[in-house]
Formats: sequence, structure tokens, C-alpha cells
Amino acid sequence: MSETQDPDRSTTDKLADAAASAAHAAKDAVAGVAHAAKDAAGGIRIPGAPGSEPPTVAEPTEPREPLPPKPEQQAPAPVSPTGRDTGAPPDARAQDGAYLTTAQGVRLYDTAHSLKAGARGPVLLQDHHLREKIMHFDHERIPERVVHARGTGAHGVFQSYGNAAPVTRAAFLAEGAETRVFVRFSTVQGSRGSADTVRDTRGFAVKFYTEEGNFDLVGNNIPVFFIQDAIKFPDVVHAVKPEPVREIPQAQSAHDTFWDFVSIHTEAQHHTMWLMSGRGIPHTYRTMEGFGVNTFRLVAHDGATTLVKFFWKPRLGTHSLVWEEAQLIAGADPDFHRRDLYDAIEAGALPQWELGIQTFPDTEDQMFHGIDLLDPTKFVPEELAPVQPVGLLTLTGTPTNFFAEVEQVAFHPGHLVPGIDVSNDPLLQGRLFSYLDTQLTRLGGPNFPQIPVNRPHVPVNDMLRDGFHQDAVHVGNASHYKPNSIDGGCPFTIGADGGGYVEVPEPVAASVKERRAPESFDDHFSQARMFWLSMTPLEQEQIVQAYTFELGKCYEQAVKERQLLALANIDPELCRLVAQGLGLPAPEATIPLADDVVVSPSLSMIGKAWPTDGRRIGIVADESSDLDGVRELREAIDAAGMVPLVIAPHGGMLGDATGAPFPVQRTFLTARSVELDAVVLAGAPAPGPDATPAHDAKAGGEPRAASVDPRVTMLVAEAFRHSKAVGAWGQGSAVLAEAGITGPGVVTGDSPAAVLEGVRELLAAHRVWERFPVRV
Repeated sequence: MSETQDPDRSTTDKLADAAASAAHAAKDAVAGVAHAAKDAAGGIRIPGAPGSEPPTVAEPTEPREPLPPKPEQQAPAPVSPTGRDTGAPPDARAQDGAYLTTAQGVRLYDTAHSLKAGARGPVLLQDHHLREKIMHFDHERIPERVVHARGTGAHGVFQSYGNAAPVTRAAFLAEGAETRVFVRFSTVQGSRGSADTVRDTRGFAVKFYTEEGNFDLVGNNIPVFFIQDAIKFPDVVHAVKPEPVREIPQAQSAHDTFWDFVSIHTEAQHHTMWLMSGRGIPHTYRTMEGFGVNTFRLVAHDGATTLVKFFWKPRLGTHSLVWEEAQLIAGADPDFHRRDLYDAIEAGALPQWELGIQTFPDTEDQMFHGIDLLDPTKFVPEELAPVQPVGLLTLTGTPTNFFAEVEQVAFHPGHLVPGIDVSNDPLLQGRLFSYLDTQLTRLGGPNFPQIPVNRPHVPVNDMLRDGFHQDAVHVGNASHYKPNSIDGGCPFTIGADGGGYVEVPEPVAASVKERRAPESFDDHFSQARMFWLSMTPLEQEQIVQAYTFELGKCYEQAVKERQLLALANIDPELCRLVAQGLGLPAPEATIPLADDVVVSPSLSMIGKAWPTDGRRIGIVADESSDLDGVRELREAIDAAGMVPLVIAPHGGMLGDATGAPFPVQRTFLTARSVELDAVVLAGAPAPGPDATPAHDAKAGGEPRAASVDPRVTMLVAEAFRHSKAVGAWGQGSAVLAEAGITGPGVVTGDSPAAVLEGVRELLAAHRVWERFPVRV
């Protein structure tokens, strides 16, 4: 008998096996997508298909079962509201069947016409189907999150390396442990309808469905926060949100109330420095770091404790947008980050991050190299405390239903498992209250853990009863209070040796009840200065540009001058350049500069090489181009784990029937360089019939004589301006001449293979950084 068939094994063990098996199955299914769903000509998978089968032109009229989900889609595990294994298959769906019914299961013969007194008569009050349908529609929306409203989520699996076992008893970090997860990425400031690429902090929240219950690691893409105490969280959020008089700007920090707050409240300066860097405009979620922000406490099997900070390190490296690129994407594709994540999973380029930990002795003062570990506006450089990888996160499936999963997933820093405890970080302490309080309003009551995406994958016996949206049917007269004898005393508590959660018995020093912060929280500038000095000149130039843009959008002169004072206390050159851009004098520092800071090279995002999985390469071609070369290039790009997108004058197919035509993914009308990581020119397309301002504004001003379609030269020039790799062979070199493009990062060759080799080498560095001029 196999281990999974052993009747003596616990339900928890069986569920853990089922979770690991399901995660493996999902991972294998998605990895095989690239081979299972090829386009009709050329056998290359292009992500973005809306359904698992192509639709027919005529409306289907023959009843049939619903289409199966796409291979990359996953759903929450089929467990009961109280975490029991239901025995349902992993692909079980909430609704199924060929026929439309009411909410009560009654089949309907018509849902297109209200019940009326004659064809032209009034609608009858007795139309129960109309009432039910409209009632539910009127209440489809729930309150959006105050912060982190704009989000994206995916299913995945976490595989532990086992090397964290000496410092924590957490089972999901034991050697060989595999745990299903759900991950939600988000922006902070904007509403659900805002753009993905705004300058903002990003949320990076992971729900681990462990064999000991759910553990939520709720972090951001920046390791420090604006505030040191949670009581100020409403203030910073109100300051950065749209100003209440006019309700503008949406999802932007470039306005007076935000900079008024942070220039007065100088503990925010460190986080603001990160926000003004490339970290504030990540290229994709796949190339974004994550941080637990707060300091937690690990508990070993013997009870020994260690302080810890959590990190997520992307396998593809950390990469950011340039500011103009972010602005263009916000208009061209406001769903850019969401689309990139889901397209990558669909294409089989599964996003991955390593979970890392920084560990520190759990000393009485909770300091490390002079850094207060309880101050959430401070971080510990990796050069002082290396990040130790302890496991691998792989996203394996997109949601089956966005609302049910991404919108209803509920995270909470207090969702802890044995082996992980909290610290006295005052921001974390407030979060422990705030997150639960939020779910009560958003999700309609206290039973939100029973929503499928929130359900633990282990049995739940919590004695919590009734309330809004109670899905579990509890039994027994005494199962809801304790102590009892009527139910045999059940349920019973269990000690730490049996797997119970026990808080660390931390001594509490004699103290006075007061509203005050420790003196170690008073340093607001030294780490902001360390971050600035750790950047390359190019990254410093981008920070200067960001401050200048943001403050240039402010109306109040006093706000600009006050923020310049804060910058003077960080670095005089930074202050001088920003003041120059604002047309204001640069003030002198009001405190001594922190000249003893040690730079941290690990903070820079430039200078390393990374895998190129999932990168999008645009191939510009028309009927007169080297189509045999394009076919060869498409196959080579696909084989390298990247995505080829053919850009042509028209949609449909390129090439005639005798030459194995292949599909076009973008036209000159629909393409924009910002969705591409590189551009390769296979020809020099002449101006198309729609290359006029009346048809496409990208064609430029008045029609003019040109040998190349002006939208192609614009595409290439834009990519070049954003320091992306550009390649050409054959007639494609004529486009470079037309656009006046030469210099670093331009690859030409006699064959598409040679060009691709050079382009791929450049892609490993993310951008051709030497194209950017610097003043710093």
C-alpha cells in the first residue's frame, strides 16, 4: 500500500499530499501549454487566447457542457468551509451544466425578455426571474480596499530547501515540504480602475496553505515604510490619496497633500527615496523584489528564538520602467502588469522568486549594527546580514474567476503558524488589528475565512458560529462553547509538543504607559543618504528626475521649499539638481550630514545579467520582407523561452499559401514599443494606406514622402529612446537609417540567428544602460 493510501495517516497529511500533488499537476500542465496549444501556422504559442477552444462564427444553439478552463487556470482547492477534504476533483467548478437556471436551480426557458402583459404591455411585478437577476446585478460590487485596491493574483507552489529548519519549527520550511500558495500583487494608492504602471509602492502578499494552517506573509516591494507607528497610517494614506476637494489626481503621489505630509513628517523620507527610484515603477511583477517589511521572530524546535526579515528575490532579476515608458503604458495598456503576469504563465514562462531570510540575534535591545530592528523605516543592508535563500516560489496558474479569488482573498499578518511569531514593531502591532477590521466591511462579516480562496487546507474546528455568510453547517448542542461535557468535552486544546501555537513568552520590562517613540527612531536621514549613495550615477539621475517631476506638479511653493530642505539633509548634490529643475535656490542642510554611512551595492538594480524567459520581441515585417528569415527567427525566439510578436501592416496572416504563412499579432496601428523588450526589423515596410493622421495619429503630422512607414520609424525610435535592444538584418537596416539610429545596443547582421544572439545578450542586462546620459 502506498503512503497516500495508508488509512492510518491523518487527514492533515492526506490534504498536504493532495495539495502538493495538485500543485505539481498544475505546474506540469502549464509547462506543457507551450506544446499543447500551438497556433495554426508555425507551431508557436502566443499568449492571450480568451478561451480553451476557438469560438464559432455562428451562435451555438445545441446544448452542451461548458468549455473546460484553459490549461494555465487554477482554482482554490476543493475543501469544505471548515477545511475538510471534499473528495472533489481539483478541477471541480462552482457552476456547471448545459442549462441556465435560477439561483434556486430551476431551469429557465428565456432570459432575454421580461414577463409583460402582452408584447407591448407593462412589465409584471410577478416576474421573479427579472427581480432576482436585477437584484443580484445591483449588488455585484463590494467595497474595494481602501489601499491595495488595484490587484492581480495567481496560484502557485512553494518548495522549501529545508535549510531554515535549524531556526524555525514551521512545517512549511522543513526539508522537502511543498505548499500551495496564492499570491496577490497590488498598487497602494489607486482605485480598482487605475493604471498598473503609476509610481507607487507595490504590495506582495503570499498566502501559504500549510499543513499547520494558513500563514500570510503580507509585504511590499520596498523594505521600509513611510511611518514608524500604525496610528499614522490613516494620515499617510489620506495625504497620498486624491485630494478631497476635486478628487484628483488618481493613483499619483505628484500633488501637494502628499508632499506636504512627507516634507513635514521626515521619517517618510527614506521610503520616499525608494519610491522616487526605479523601485517605484517596476517593469513587471515578475521582475519585482518583495519584502516582509516588519521584523518577525522565528522559533526553533527547542524554543530558541531568532529575529528575522523576509525577502522575495525574483529569478529574472529586479528591473524597472523608465518614466516616459510608464506614462505611455498607462495610456496604451493600463493593465500592463496584470497582462504580463498572466501571459507569462500561459506561455509556460512560470514566474519564480526565492524566499530569503535575514536573521539577527534576539537580543534584549533588538538592535543590529546600530540599526533598530523594530523601526520599520530602517532596513539592514545585505552586506551586513546576507539574505539566505530558504525556498522557491513558482506561480503555476491564473485565477479561474478574478472576483472570487483575487478580490475576495483576505490577508492578515496575524495569520501565523507555529515557528513564526511577531515582534513589538509598532507598525506591525497596528497591522494586527487593522487587517481583520477591514475584512468585516469588505467581505460582509466574520466568516470570510470560509470563502474558497481563503479556506485552510487542514481541518478547522474553531467554535466560531453563525454570522453573515455562514457556509458551514455545524452540528451538536455543545460544539460552540467550552468547557462542556455534553459533547464529551470536545474540542480539546493541545500543547506546543502536539503542534499547538504558543506565543513566545517574551519578558516585558517595567515601563510607563505613554505615547512616545524610542530615541533610536529619531534618525530620519542616514539610511535615505545610504540609499542615494548606493545608486549608480544613472539611477541617481532617475531619482533626480522623479523628485523634479513630482514636486513640479505641486502648486504650493512652501511645500517645494520644505521638501528641498529634507533633500539637503540627505545629500547636497541631490538637493541642488532638484532645486535647479524647480527653478528654486538650493537650501543648506539643517543637520550634519551622515558621512559615516557605508554604501550597499546590493541596492543597485544595474550591472548584472539575468535570464531572458518570457521577454517579448517584436518582429517588424511586411510581404516584401525576408519571410523565411522571420519564420526562422520566430522559432528561435520561441525555443529560447521568449515570445515572438509579429508586427505587420495588417492583421491576419503574413505570406502566401505557398510559403507557409504565419499569424500577425500586432499591426502598425495597434503596436507600441512599450509592450516590447526588444525590436527586430526584418524589412523596411513602405507607408501603408492608413499611415495618415486621419487614420492613425502615430503616423505624424501632415502626410510626407517617406520610404518607410512613419509608425515603424516611431516604434524603433521610441524603443531606442527607452534604451531597448534594436536589431535588423537585410532590408531592416534601412529603417535604422530612416530613423537615424546608431550607437550602443543596435545589432545588425547577415542572418536572423546572428541578430537574435546579440539581442538576447543585451536583454540579459534589461536595458542598454550606456545610452542614458547622466549629470550626477
